[in-house]
Amino acid sequence: MMNRPQYQILLADDERDFRTQVHELLCQNGYDVESVADGAKALNVLQQKFFDAAILDIAMPKVDGLEVLEFMKERYPETEVIMVTGVGDVKTAVTCMKKGAFHYITKPFMPEELIQVLERAVERRDLKRQASIMQSQLSRIGDTMEMVGGSSALQNIVDLAHRVAPTDTSVLIQGASGTGKELIANLIYKNSTRSSKPFVAINCASIPDTLIESELFGYEKGAFTDAHGQKQGLAELANNGTLFLDEVGDISPIIQPKLLRFIQTGEFRRVGGNTVHRVDVRIISASNKNLHEEVLHGKFREDLLYRLNVVTLTIPPLRERKEDIPLLVQHFLEKQFPKGNPKTISPEAMTLLMEYEWPGNIRELENVVEGSVIISRESVIQPEELTLPRIHRTQQFGSKFSLSDSDLPLKEIERLYISNILNKFQWDKKEAAKILGISLKTLYTKIYQYHLIED
Repeated sequence: MMNRPQYQILLADDERDFRTQVHELLCQNGYDVESVADGAKALNVLQQKFFDAAILDIAMPKVDGLEVLEFMKERYPETEVIMVTGVGDVKTAVTCMKKGAFHYITKPFMPEELIQVLERAVERRDLKRQASIMQSQLSRIGDTMEMVGGSSALQNIVDLAHRVAPTDTSVLIQGASGTGKELIANLIYKNSTRSSKPFVAINCASIPDTLIESELFGYEKGAFTDAHGQKQGLAELANNGTLFLDEVGDISPIIQPKLLRFIQTGEFRRVGGNTVHRVDVRIISASNKNLHEEVLHGKFREDLLYRLNVVTLTIPPLRERKEDIPLLVQHFLEKQFPKGNPKTISPEAMTLLMEYEWPGNIRELENVVEGSVIISRESVIQPEELTLPRIHRTQQFGSKFSLSDSDLPLKEIERLYISNILNKFQWDKKEAAKILGISLKTLYTKIYQYHLIED
């Protein structure tokens, strides 16, 4: 017997005995089946539930199978449709295929024939879904990325992530930008019971308030000026899998009630639509903000926070687990030289790295290592070749000038640091904002505030 409880199948046929036999056959092969007796009922159930595939009889009362097929291809193009008829008519078969049917079967048929066709249909559905996910994901983590570090602080987080992974519990991951929140989310996903299903990520901070609802829940044709067709949202693409809400603290208060209802019920409406859709997803969220403080300031709903943080994992910043820096540096050096013989780093340079406070956390460390590898002329990276901010670099490569030694005003230190990061990345503001751990909007504000200009 096949074990396919995840596949939802719609069966529509007006012959009661045939419908009962096929229903039992599909259930025995591990499918979750919804059976209806005519096309009108099929249309009703289609608007209440998602299906991976449908088996439709052509000759049905009220609404025939071809009309249901047309409706499905217009509204639910991802669902594969198998047409069934008692008449072997080539013209009818051609019509079905032209209208988008996956296959056409003539009664009577062997049970094995239907199961084989259905297997191919759901496999194709899976391929379509994966293609959509690959196009829609915003920050998907690659398989090569891993958690690196031996500190007790990191190991405690990893251990807790492994314990919570097999459950369907909602998890909130908190930590500053660049600490590896999405890596932890990926670890939970890969060790969950949904690891063979979609992992869909949405960066709530990178999408304007006016667009995040349509990205998350999709939209109907004509919902707004550029809505020339229907589009599935990321929540729908993540059905049966995991939805990762990155920087969830940046979601607009206007969208928060809709997100709360979705998490509570699994139900949502596409923008511009009235039909209620339902999906089954596990929610993992992350934020570089303290959401409890956001609640106190009225910027985040308390009831939404309670739904998100059934279990909370707080990742400490790199400055609080500096014993991980040597391991991370070695990892990033090896990553730069996948074929072997990586460069090494001198003890003096490592001392500088250990003394630096790393406001951009692991992401900043990786960029410093990458930049230093490019700059260094020899196989051993020296202190003067580290692409650290000038305020932390050695003067004449002798006495160090660090933030703790400086008597500059705090605003001047911030101005110098932001300017250094911008110049370091050739004024790539998006990358600089990531390193600084601030939003792009905040970076533009700082540039204006400090009258910064490109060198």
